[in-house]
Amino acid sequence: MTRAGALLLLCAALLLIAGGSCDICPAVREDVYLFVKGTPEEYIAKVKEYNTNSAIVANARRLKGRVDEKLTEEDKQNALSILNKVYSSSLC
Repeated sequence: MTRAGALLLLCAALLLIAGGSCDICPAVREDVYLFVKGTPEEYIAKVKEYNTNSAIVANARRLKGRVDEKLTEEDKQNALSILNKVYSSSLC
């Protein structure tokens, strides 16, 4: 797995661990799925639901572009597989 893939997994895991009561899990699950497998348009639309600051939207667009550019389909599937295990934990 690439460094970008490892970073993606670390960030997602930290989001879930930090919450404790994972009422946020369904929203995080959708956001992460769109970040990993969605189109840039789908992901940016989701980002804009939470924040319309142009700098944040531009950074989200660049980050999504890098993920799509650097992660292979196998990397993306592996990331989602690991995250599904996290989502099914007792914390969520």
